[in-house]
Amino acid sequence: MTPYKERVFSELKLWRIKMRKKASLSNRLAKKVQVRLNGMIPEKIHQAITFTIEKMVSGVLFGTKFITPKRKENASFQLREAYVKKQITFYQKTASVEGAVTGAGGIIMGFVDFPAFLTIKMKMLFEIASLYGFDVKDYKERLFILHIFQLAFSSQEGRNEVFEVIDNWENYISTLPSDVEQFDWRTFQQEYRDYIDLAKLAQLIPVIGAAVGAIANYQLVKLLGETAMNCYRMRLIHKGELETID
Repeated sequence: MTPYKERVFSELKLWRIKMRKKASLSNRLAKKVQVRLNGMIPEKIHQAITFTIEKMVSGVLFGTKFITPKRKENASFQLREAYVKKQITFYQKTASVEGAVTGAGGIIMGFVDFPAFLTIKMKMLFEIASLYGFDVKDYKERLFILHIFQLAFSSQEGRNEVFEVIDNWENYISTLPSDVEQFDWRTFQQEYRDYIDLAKLAQLIPVIGAAVGAIANYQLVKLLGETAMNCYRMRLIHKGELETID
């Protein structure tokens, strides 16, 4: 095993421990508060939010044909990961600029931020998947991308559940819904909203909104990129391909 692969396996081991870590007391308390607050929101509003996010995410994920790079067939695993890291850095900078621009516009532009930021994150995930050799034209691979998204932006309790699905993805595939409408969008939108609310709320405040938007977007894209890298590393290991990549 090359020194780079040894480092990858060490990073992956630590990341898996983090993903499987039990929710701390503060995490559980925060989750209870979020559940209580969600319970105070009228059901019609929950339904409206869920419907909006479902259509927006599924529209971007399944309705848009992103142009993705071809797999680097003759590139080593280390070089392909270098391409992945380069793309993550590019999208961090892109998201940072987008966050600064929409943050400077206050509340009105804040509403524009969600779909724009979502598209940036999804485009990055499509490119990462392709660079690791996965066919994003496949419906199941796009659903895997959605699970990566969910893993990155969930509470620790939610992360534990999603991680087990991703860790056993090859077995889980047979249970996948034939229609994306069957996906649990309610849980998805609540976990995502609860996770980013505090990070993004200050973006709506005049004067400081631009700086907050730039920093928040930069860090959130970094988190998503690192999550995606480790998820695809696990896929390659489970498929027995990582050890065969030079």
